[in-house]
Amino acid sequence: MPEGHTVHRLARTFDALFVGEGLRLSSPQGRFAAGAAMLDGRALVRAEAWGKHMFLGFGPRPTTGTGTTTGTTTGTTTSTTTTPDADLAWLRVHLGLYGSWTFAGDGSTRVAHAIGAPRRRVGEQEHALPAASPSTAASSAPPAGETPDGWDVPAPRGQVRVRVLGAHAVADLTGPSACEVVTDDERRAVLARLGPDPIRDDADPERFVARVRRSRTAVGLQLMAQDVVAGVGNIYRAEALFRAGLDPSTPGTDVPAETLRAIWDDLVVLMRDGVATGRIGTTRPEHRGLGHEKGRMDPRRVRQNTDDDPGVVSREESFYVYHRDGLACRVCGATVLVRDAAGRTLFWCPACQV
Repeated sequence: MPEGHTVHRLARTFDALFVGEGLRLSSPQGRFAAGAAMLDGRALVRAEAWGKHMFLGFGPRPTTGTGTTTGTTTGTTTSTTTTPDADLAWLRVHLGLYGSWTFAGDGSTRVAHAIGAPRRRVGEQEHALPAASPSTAASSAPPAGETPDGWDVPAPRGQVRVRVLGAHAVADLTGPSACEVVTDDERRAVLARLGPDPIRDDADPERFVARVRRSRTAVGLQLMAQDVVAGVGNIYRAEALFRAGLDPSTPGTDVPAETLRAIWDDLVVLMRDGVATGRIGTTRPEHRGLGHEKGRMDPRRVRQNTDDDPGVVSREESFYVYHRDGLACRVCGATVLVRDAAGRTLFWCPACQV
């Protein structure tokens, strides 16, 4: 399942490509036809990520001659100064295990080609969006008079739940666990059920600290609960606990508040770096190149899309414990262990995390 930094990158991508435009929405697959019809032709006003949820706020179609509304940006949220949230129709998307967005366009901007699934993809490589050739023009694309000038819209590939078409780019959503149009009240109800998001500037870390400490549930389980902390997935959970030297089975009530605040601060740094780079890397420089005495990570288990980029940390050196079970701990040399924890695999070092 994509982790929170991926969803924030998606919100930034939609902000860069589509905010301020009147957009064409369709459902090539047909399962979202009614929702697409509700939003078709409306302007994207705001793109927001909270944890693993993305919300796209649509207002009315831009009026010719009124100019472009100026927005302000905080974190990965862009809001206009003229359209209240309550007046927007919101597209809520949760990628789940298999969802992803794929982008194509006229080559005028740079963006990740695909963000989301497959599950083993940890990062996204950025490059210029490819312009489609005439032979790939979609039979289901809007009529010629409504097609963006200067480029050919590619045909949808796979079971595309919703297609978002702008003047210079197109975005296709496949395989989401949730894709629905909601009111602002319904959006706020979803947000009320979520914990604070370490990537957001408006997050309150004390909510996270208080929530963990009032439950005897193991801290390793609580870090995966989206109502405790939003956006943390299996990788950030395992790596943050290792970096804190904390046993995942420790009851939340037994974890000092100072330790939880340190974990929060660490997540802020790690997850915001994931937003900036499109990849997850948690190892400190002094620990890279160590711990290979018992073999190397199976490259089929996890893949960083930026592995071929010069100067980046490879997948082999990116993690302390995630998918390193059976290998030597980079810090102490003990064997990294794995076990099932509420249906998810949990990786940890029994010597460093005590």
